[in-house]
Amino acid sequence: MRFVPKFLLSAMSPDHFPDASRTFDAPEVAFLGRSNVGKSSLINTLLGSKEAKVSSTPGRTRAINFFALHDGTEAKFNARPALIFADLPGYGYAKISKSISAEWPKFIEPYLAEREQLALCICLVDTNIPPQESDTLLINALHAMQRPHLVVGTKSDRLGGNQLTKSLAALKKAHGVDRVLPVSSKSVGGVKTLWPEILNVIQN
Repeated sequence: MRFVPKFLLSAMSPDHFPDASRTFDAPEVAFLGRSNVGKSSLINTLLGSKEAKVSSTPGRTRAINFFALHDGTEAKFNARPALIFADLPGYGYAKISKSISAEWPKFIEPYLAEREQLALCICLVDTNIPPQESDTLLINALHAMQRPHLVVGTKSDRLGGNQLTKSLAALKKAHGVDRVLPVSSKSVGGVKTLWPEILNVIQN
């Protein structure tokens, strides 16, 4: 399936979330993770575009950025999007963690807990560092909210086969999950496996 992406809006308040009547109640897929884990890079890789702004400065994304995915051509932009991607602010970077944490209850937690259109959460964890408690807390929170979620291990191209196997095993054990899908925005490894997981939300 070919999608044409279009930046929709940035939201820093529940009042700014996309109006379901204007997006025709399209299912939303949220991308979450620590600052600099590669959320925007993965979104761009999935879309084959540069819609999501990538920065080398951790924590640059401070709003929820929404992208509408249309099946086909630009001529269909007034029609119902097939999907909406939501790029959420990162967390865990020391210099900005306090300010980000202060903003989460204002609009990010309500989005995760109450957004009816939210169909899947993609939780990104870095395969190149030890498991992080902040990631575990997020995954546990999504489980408590009964939000469907998938844990994805980023930057997998930087590790050799045995190293990657050990990293994935450690991540699964620490986060209490049965599966961590390794991906790489650089080599595009794992992206073809991830897409069907995302497309399932359209059919459900």
